[in-house]
Amino acid sequence: MKTGLHTTAKTWMGSLESQLSPSEQLLLSSLDSPSRIQSFLNSVPYSEDKFYRCPLRLLRDRKGHCFDGALFAAMALRHIGYAPLILELTPNERDDDHILALFKQQTFWGAVAQSNFTGLRYREPVYRNLHELVMSYFEVFFNSIGEKTLRGYRGPIHLVTFDHLDWMSSDAGLEELADGMDRYLIHPILTDDMAARLSLVDDRSLRAGLMEANPAGLFKF
Repeated sequence: MKTGLHTTAKTWMGSLESQLSPSEQLLLSSLDSPSRIQSFLNSVPYSEDKFYRCPLRLLRDRKGHCFDGALFAAMALRHIGYAPLILELTPNERDDDHILALFKQQTFWGAVAQSNFTGLRYREPVYRNLHELVMSYFEVFFNSIGEKTLRGYRGPIHLVTFDHLDWMSSDAGLEELADGMDRYLIHPILTDDMAARLSLVDDRSLRAGLMEANPAGLFKF
């Protein structure tokens, strides 16, 4: 379900849009659905950089990792009337976390995401709750040696809370935003016994998941 843009949201969007070139404004206007936002992110190379890019910088650099992509998607979803929501998928100690931008149509959740892995991107809005959505990523959330690593999630996190950091058009507050996410409760999806019994991903699924991946952006053991 779309949400109306409040006055403060319009102010922040206006601040961002005032910094866009005509071609950038045209591109943002073309991202008029969640699937088109995802298509744009699919064209953006995955970044191995250790720093964060705000949506404006991702738009200009045409590069970003999952955190950058989720912020961009949340901004673009906000631009077309959705609340800017993100969710963090939390792994065990042998993988990186993953960030999704959430959207809701009627009562069903979907997601947009940038990822170095084939299966960790778009989800259609067909999931009745966030747990269902998160579990749709379980079998395709694995590290580069095929271990299934997803263990929980935090969120949804409403980025309006962080508007004072100017997260849409400035990198300066993104470390603080990332630190602020750590205050949210992690919802576990597995017991320790379940995790101990997990099998490895089969070779074909592993190859498919790593198709066109940037090796420099993979978790380092």
